[in-house]
Amino acid sequence: MAGKVHLTFALADWPHTAAIKDGSIPIEGVDAEFLSIKPQIGAFRRMVRNVEFDVCEIAPTTYFIARAYGAPFVALPIFVVRRFHHGGLLVRPEANIVHPKDLEGHKVGVRAYSVTTGVWTRGILMEEFGLDSSKVTWVVDDEEHVTQMPLPSNVMHAAEGDSLADMMARGELVAGFDAAAGIGRSGNPTGGWKDVEANYPDLFPNAEVLEADWYKRTGIYPNHATIVVKDSILAEHPWVAKSIYDAFAQAKADWLKKLDSGPADNAHDKKYQKLRNIVGYDPMPYGIEENIKTIEAMERIAYNQQLTPKRMAVSELFVDPSKI
Repeated sequence: MAGKVHLTFALADWPHTAAIKDGSIPIEGVDAEFLSIKPQIGAFRRMVRNVEFDVCEIAPTTYFIARAYGAPFVALPIFVVRRFHHGGLLVRPEANIVHPKDLEGHKVGVRAYSVTTGVWTRGILMEEFGLDSSKVTWVVDDEEHVTQMPLPSNVMHAAEGDSLADMMARGELVAGFDAAAGIGRSGNPTGGWKDVEANYPDLFPNAEVLEADWYKRTGIYPNHATIVVKDSILAEHPWVAKSIYDAFAQAKADWLKKLDSGPADNAHDKKYQKLRNIVGYDPMPYGIEENIKTIEAMERIAYNQQLTPKRMAVSELFVDPSKI
């Protein structure tokens, strides 16, 4: 390793990665330039469309789709956002939607067909509850990150100037994803269905119980963000993958010690302390072996929802730093 390699990074701000961004945990052999891209969703699009950064935090569904269409970057098994997805699909009470299959024949709102929250939830509804997703009309009001991806015939766009939240309020949709999926009033992407009407119940009122049972049975722990690196960088400097992975792992280990120290003092840490009740000590596992069931599930689910044009092996999708 002769000298340091200068790399540009587009990463969101998380407590478990802060020590990397502020330089207190260096990335060995790397001169890291951290760019401020807010919101991070802007970095997703710039990466999959223009490959603007050397290293980028990106939604896993967006990445899987981009990789399937030949994107010149590959992921490291670093997953910096996690959550379960039995909750968050809100239904109109008068629509009589009590089981996932009741959604068939109706319209359901989601910001974009490929948004990771929607993909994971549809996967659960299909695999666990027998939903025929092709019999649901999925209504979107945003563009897909990966422009090469054709939308299935049962996906439609909301009318220009209309919003999914307003369509829900008018009864044109029987269900829609809450603010966690980025759905809100027109011009208010941080809002959600609950801003429009307070009495939209979750499809699953016992979501947390279902999530714990599902994880126990399947070992699947949905990811929401991974780290990708340009192929050209790793071709020239393959050691970079391990250097980045080691820095992220150290930052996370220090954060886990903080979680051990007592009650959390912020929403982020409270969320992951609570998730420990389901997944155990480490609510942010890195590594391929630790995440193999989740990776394989995401690959399968994406293909089954017509998001990717082909099946992909784990080795096509991820570099294993432990083998470098």
